[in-house]
Amino acid sequence: MDASIRERQPGAGGLDPATPLFDAIPPALAGLRIALVHDWLTGMRGGEKCLEVLCRAFPKALLYTLIHRKGSTSPAIESMAIRTSPLQRAPGVFRYYRQLLPLMPAAAATWRLKNVDLVVSLSHCVAKSVRVPAGVPHVCYCFTPMRYAWQGRDAYLESWSDRPIKRAVARSLLNRLQDWDRSTATRVSHFVAISETIRDRIAGSYHRESAIIPPPVDTAYYHPVPTTPREDFYLVVSALVPYKRVDQAVAACRRSGRRLIVIGAGPDRARLEAAAGPGTTFLGWQSDEAIRDHYRRCRALLFPGEEDFGIVPVEALGCGSPVIALRRGGAAETVPDACGRLYDAPTADALAAAIDAWEVEGRPHDPAFARAQAETFALPVFRRRLLGLLADVAASKDRHAGVPRPHIAAPGVAGRRRRDG
Repeated sequence: MDASIRERQPGAGGLDPATPLFDAIPPALAGLRIALVHDWLTGMRGGEKCLEVLCRAFPKALLYTLIHRKGSTSPAIESMAIRTSPLQRAPGVFRYYRQLLPLMPAAAATWRLKNVDLVVSLSHCVAKSVRVPAGVPHVCYCFTPMRYAWQGRDAYLESWSDRPIKRAVARSLLNRLQDWDRSTATRVSHFVAISETIRDRIAGSYHRESAIIPPPVDTAYYHPVPTTPREDFYLVVSALVPYKRVDQAVAACRRSGRRLIVIGAGPDRARLEAAAGPGTTFLGWQSDEAIRDHYRRCRALLFPGEEDFGIVPVEALGCGSPVIALRRGGAAETVPDACGRLYDAPTADALAAAIDAWEVEGRPHDPAFARAQAETFALPVFRRRLLGLLADVAASKDRHAGVPRPHIAAPGVAGRRRRDG
């Protein structure tokens, strides 16, 4: 999913402890010994919002991860029985853990899962590689196949273009990572993708089919206030890094003299500010409250990047905001034309033309339809879909042979066994 542009404080956002659990656990999951696996726990971003739902559903599950920065996630996650890898003991690991990618497969191999009936991994790196006991179903909720090994490979190698020796070493490393990533996909019995985009990547990288369950968006928080008027500025909410293409939104608005507000932080900020016109304002990091307020007031959200899913456009739709987005990645699946405008070419000219055409047509937009579209990604919907799929897997007659379930019995049977024993 798209990188976080603002991490909520632990306990803020996501599921409030007072929030009802929406639906009961499906009967097929009751009594199962469940293990959850997540790449790392260092903040409360989109992936952790998905994990939080499972932690609330299965508070007695064991949770395996490479590293855990205590206090960095929500109370529901922090309260779990968390098992880490040897990387947890590396000095200063929370500052440079992303640089330890070559060591992560070996670290993940140290996870030892025993006495479980169902394993659920949430993976964009190594979590899906976990070894499970023979016959135990393993459902992988896949944010994307390992990015550096696949779709991010060429860009990474290009960054070493002026250092041929290091580039050759990096290519060899990425070749091994790609082979490893593909081979460990056989440890997954059921893949679940976050979008059609990721479903296609799973098919291309692993040659596997997958179901699609989009990640949750907190539509209870991101909701419209009908009395709030729309103002004359366009909005970008994004991490300020090159692949987000914020420079295209800046250029499109500078050329036409339109007002633009940019919310977000990142290493690209200085370059973007130098290229911006006087009508562009950079606000840096902002709270969720401020972001929600800008969603409600902007003329439209501009989304020029290509994301695996893209939570920001759906948050904006939840607030009734129009969205003008590149017709690629997750936004092509989540933003209907009735909610703004999609454009085809990833250029500033194409974005500017889309804004022009939308304005000439009178800025067509249906706020109620936008809100209804966002609600299809609400937290309760995500929970029902994911737990329903897990229940189907657990109850399937096509389960792998040999799944040990001696502790699960029909009602009354376990009691008779105890008395007879």
